Amino acid sequence: MKKITPCLWFDGKAEEAANFYVSIFNDSKIVNISRYGKDGAKASGMPEGSVMTVKFQIDGEEFLALNGGPQFTFSPAVSFIANCGTQEEIDHLWEKLSEGGAKEVCGWLRDKYGISWQIVPAVLEELISDPDPVVSERVMRAMLQMKKLDIRALENAYNG
Repeated sequence: MKKITPCLWFDGKAEEAANFYVSIFNDSKIVNISRYGKDGAKASGMPEGSVMTVKFQIDGEEFLALNGGPQFTFSPAVSFIANCGTQEEIDHLWEKLSEGGAKEVCGWLRDKYGISWQIVPAVLEELISDPDPVVSERVMRAMLQMKKLDIRALENAYNG
């Protein structure tokens, strides 16, 4: 068990969401599903026998999805960053995760469950933090023009 595991609160769609994420990322799987028993159902207001939690892995990282009800929703204040090694990986994650959601700017998207993702090339940090402010500003300017990030265009901006 990992020391820190993100717990994602859903309104009845924990298993559906976990299956969605597992279908998109490599090295991903459902680990365990637990259901509400009599006492848990009574305390939570959820139906007895319904899915309470889904423990799953995305790209080898552990997550927990909880069916907690409608009290809480996701916001962009918390997002998951997917660092991609290739443009093909960016394209794949961008299209799959944004399906039914919203494509936003600078590599951000919101999936159909309301979770925010940043789909970025792994090289972005190096490009944007160049010690030469002219170079880093060119990369930033190029990135601000994009929704889905384009590695070649960012590298072209870096190289002037």
